[in-house]
Amino acid sequence: MKTEESLTLREVDTPAAERAWLDLPKKIYRGNRNWVCPLDADIRAVFDPRKNELFADGEAIRWIVCRGDETVGRIAAFYNREKAALEEQPTGGCGFFESIDDQRVADMMFDAARMWLAGRGMEAMDGPINFGQRSDWWGLLVEGYEFQPLYRNPYNPPYYKELFERYGFRNYFNQNSYIWRANISEANSRIFDRAEHLYATPGYRVEPIDMRNLEEAAENFRLVYNKAWALFSGVKPMTREEAHHLLRTMKPLIDPDILFFAYFNDEPIGFFVTVPDLNRIIGRFEGRFGWWQKLQLLWELKVRKRSDRIFGLIFGIAPEYHGKGVESAIMVKYWHFLMEQQTRYKTLELAWIGDFNPVMNRMIEHYVCATRHKMHTTYRYLFDREREFRRCPRLGVKRREEKA
Repeated sequence: MKTEESLTLREVDTPAAERAWLDLPKKIYRGNRNWVCPLDADIRAVFDPRKNELFADGEAIRWIVCRGDETVGRIAAFYNREKAALEEQPTGGCGFFESIDDQRVADMMFDAARMWLAGRGMEAMDGPINFGQRSDWWGLLVEGYEFQPLYRNPYNPPYYKELFERYGFRNYFNQNSYIWRANISEANSRIFDRAEHLYATPGYRVEPIDMRNLEEAAENFRLVYNKAWALFSGVKPMTREEAHHLLRTMKPLIDPDILFFAYFNDEPIGFFVTVPDLNRIIGRFEGRFGWWQKLQLLWELKVRKRSDRIFGLIFGIAPEYHGKGVESAIMVKYWHFLMEQQTRYKTLELAWIGDFNPVMNRMIEHYVCATRHKMHTTYRYLFDREREFRRCPRLGVKRREEKA
């Protein structure tokens, strides 16, 4: 498939094509100090049916665009029937987009993704997104280019925004990322006041994870998760087995000093799962993650403690305890820890909080007292260009069915 400008679209169906697909970002971001090369193993796992359960009821495809022998663009398209059916119209996705600053290259890839998805019954595509969890590689960076991304979080040049919007993608929702520093006095006074008010009622406590009893921690996490995230579109309740598998997988990365659970009368009511950010270490690996890199990671993480940034993976408070100060009590624990060991971690970052969840954004800004410093956008493209475009509904608000 060629254009008059000698651009060629090629499916990634050989080891050489996959190598070109994986390596293109190294060209795009050459000289950019903020970009961190993702691990090849992490990216490959997304497109491995043996490791990605979404293939059980879905498909994925990857392409590169070449100009002569030079790779100048890459993209992936994918869908999962169960997830697609949760939207107003069957919706697939495109992601892992990289391109030189050329609208022709971008349009060729967007056209390919659109036609491939339409041929499989999709009526819209979101992008750039992940063929997996929203926590990974989701959204286009539109603010905060001067900051290093968190592990498995997207980073891209500013011109990508124009490439998407010129094609016709529209803003479906924004994802805010926040930064929290313990030495900001205004924030400290506010969280301490709210925590003190919470503890005035007997029965509340906040404690770090007990690494000696991960099964109990996994169950506590599951109970709160299923309450705190039940209202989100597309979020399924977590099973006991899934929760235990998650914590077992995370165990090598967990720093028990920075993972907290909140309780009321010994019942779990909240959590803040944070880990040291791996992007502070893995950039030098240039995508490789063999046995030597794994040993280096563990040495830098556990012995030298080289990660100076805490990555907030997921934050949850049971709805019946919103507004009581639980989140502030958790942050007071972080404050004490950070102030007591001021040479290790410098910041805590939380990614991402959708603008469809105003309650959580207010909580992070006014109760946790963090500052927004990055924003990503999830775009949507409707294949029927005459159809009314509507942004993602606010959490807990259902759209009324249109009258016939």
